Amino acid sequence: MKKLLLGAFVLLGSIAQAQEGFKLGAHFGVPVSDANGISSLTLGINGTYLWNVTKGLDVGLATGYSHFFGKDSWDDFGFIPVAASGKYKFSGIPIFIGLDLGYGISVQGEIDGGFYAYPKFGYQISKGELYLGYQSISNTRDFGWYKASGNLGSVNIGYNFFLK
Repeated sequence: MKKLLLGAFVLLGSIAQAQEGFKLGAHFGVPVSDANGISSLTLGINGTYLWNVTKGLDVGLATGYSHFFGKDSWDDFGFIPVAASGKYKFSGIPIFIGLDLGYGISVQGEIDGGFYAYPKFGYQISKGELYLGYQSISNTRDFGWYKASGNLGSVNIGYNFFLK
């Protein structure tokens, strides 16, 4: 697991060196779906590198870390997303929509990773973007004698800084 985390930070660091389409940000949110019963809050960091494909459309890679704070007798848990990212900026207005799709790698042994989706809607300003998004990881939890599948999600508000 340490190698995986180190690899993610090395990837972010090497992307940051290029800085052409790099953005770095943070988000916080409220757990929903199956995460609502076991988590009280989520915080995370994210890094994305986007290339402009055509006017208004950018595609690239995204990663980061999302931490879910456990409530009651549940432990904290987290995910490292590894995803393809897309963003469409509407012409003439500072509004955008985005979507990250990939795999959420679990950093806790009892919870498996799973399909990762993160649709976003936001407002772009000169040095960054403010967004509202729904982060979702479809996964399984291994209870030994029983495997349960679920959807760990959160509704997040976040801000990304453009590093140019």
